[in-house]
Amino acid sequence: MESDIEESIRKKVRKNPHPGESSRKSGLLDEDIRMETTRARFSNVLKRHSELTERLSRDSDKMIFERLQKEFEAARASQTQEIYLDGEQWNDGLLATIRERVHMEAERKAMPEDADILPQEKITYKVGTKVICCLEGARIGIQYETSFAGEPCELYHCVLESKSFLEKMTVLEHTIPFFLPVREAENDLLSSNAMKFIDYIGELLQAYVDRREQVRLIKELYGNQIRELYHSLPFHMIEFVVDDSDCTVTVSLRYADLIYVLPTKISVLAWPMPHMKKNTTNSSILSIKKENGGTVSHPIPARLSYAEDALRTMSLPEAYAEIVLNLPQAIQQLFPPKPHS
Repeated sequence: MESDIEESIRKKVRKNPHPGESSRKSGLLDEDIRMETTRARFSNVLKRHSELTERLSRDSDKMIFERLQKEFEAARASQTQEIYLDGEQWNDGLLATIRERVHMEAERKAMPEDADILPQEKITYKVGTKVICCLEGARIGIQYETSFAGEPCELYHCVLESKSFLEKMTVLEHTIPFFLPVREAENDLLSSNAMKFIDYIGELLQAYVDRREQVRLIKELYGNQIRELYHSLPFHMIEFVVDDSDCTVTVSLRYADLIYVLPTKISVLAWPMPHMKKNTTNSSILSIKKENGGTVSHPIPARLSYAEDALRTMSLPEAYAEIVLNLPQAIQQLFPPKPHS
């Protein structure tokens, strides 16, 4: 596969051969071929990555989602009361009450039919973007609503279970993307602070959707300007390249925590294009001596501080618009043209 890519690129290069090329040009040609081969391989990896992501997020996950969604809808349809909680009303005491209710209802259903015990009142609780339901079989269900720019996005579910009121709760099943650290959060938080676990999962999901939608939006709005866009599955690592007429801009973003919607580590570099070598001051060009005594020139990238500041405080689409708007002026300052003699 890799040899096919290399041969394809070599054929393209051979279309317009120039007799008598020097060894220096030959070396540059080989370097270009290697670069194009790397780009082609990287594009292949991105394509396979996208296909794998789609395959992993369908089929069994969709079946679980549809089953849980029906169960949540049935629970809400049969409710006798829906209580909206705000601020301090959502606390450990209320969660303990919910746990007690689901276990008492499970015990009642396990008793003989002639037992004279009234069923529990069916209450659903709405806490911000979370809906908490009492499900059959001593289970507590949490449905998470996500949004972006005021528009609703996906629903996610998490079902908690415990064998008795006194035992710790565990995550029975969920529809949360597999690459988000649900099990780690369960081990760290659920047994010691179930309310904190429930809230953290909500923050985790909303931040993931926010980062994902920011990337989707810049692709939608500026896809013709952006190339080589790469991101990790949770969108906590994002990289892309922007081509300007005078330079290539590389953007690298890292998010130290998966609940962050703004990056914590940012790098934006401007690389002058080859045609700028003759038109800019020598400070933007690095000359390296070769073993045979010759020299080879390489452009030196410059850091775009204004762009990094924008990405640190604005959403990705807003920051991108700010970067492109001020890029010509920034390039002129970073790579000043040679004065006319």
